[in-house]
Amino acid sequence: MTNPSKPLNVLFLCTHNSARSILAEALLNVVGNGRFTAFSAGSSPRENQKPNPLGIQVLQNAGISTDGLHSKSWDVFATPDAPQMDLIITVCDNAAGEVCPVWPGHPATAHWGYPDPSEGNGTDEEKLEAFRKTMHAIKRRLELLCQLPREKVERALLQDSARALSSS
Repeated sequence: MTNPSKPLNVLFLCTHNSARSILAEALLNVVGNGRFTAFSAGSSPRENQKPNPLGIQVLQNAGISTDGLHSKSWDVFATPDAPQMDLIITVCDNAAGEVCPVWPGHPATAHWGYPDPSEGNGTDEEKLEAFRKTMHAIKRRLELLCQLPREKVERALLQDSARALSSS
C-alpha cells in the first residue's frame, strides 16, 4: 500500500528526452500539487542532448519553472540508488516499443502517445504552436491523473488508472 503522505514518483520516457517527456516532467511537478514527483529520461538521448528551446519557451510562457530540467538517459533511473518509481509513462511511440530496463520496485506502466512537436518544417510560430498544443494535451491528461482519488493511485490500481487515461 502506498504511503498517503509520500508523493508518488512518476517517470516520463521518450527517445531523446528533449520535448514531450521534459514538458510532462515540468507540468506534473506543478499540477501534481505535492502528490507526485515527476522525472523524465530518454531511451537514447543524443550526446550533449538538451531540452528543446521551444519546449522551454512554452513552459516559461505558461509560468512553469524550467529550473533543473535536463536531458538524461533512462539508465540513471535503473540503478539501485535511483529513486524508486511508482509509475512509468512513455510519451512517444518509439520509447513505448523499446525494451525497457528492469525497474526497481516493478512500477506500473502506461503509454500516452503524443506527436513530436519538434518534427516539421513550419515557421517559428508554427513550431511554437505545436509545442503549445502538445503542452496543453499533456496538461489535460495530467490534470485527470491528479484528480484521481487516492485509492485509484494505490499501486495495485495505478496501472489500470493510468492506462485508462491514455484514451482521454
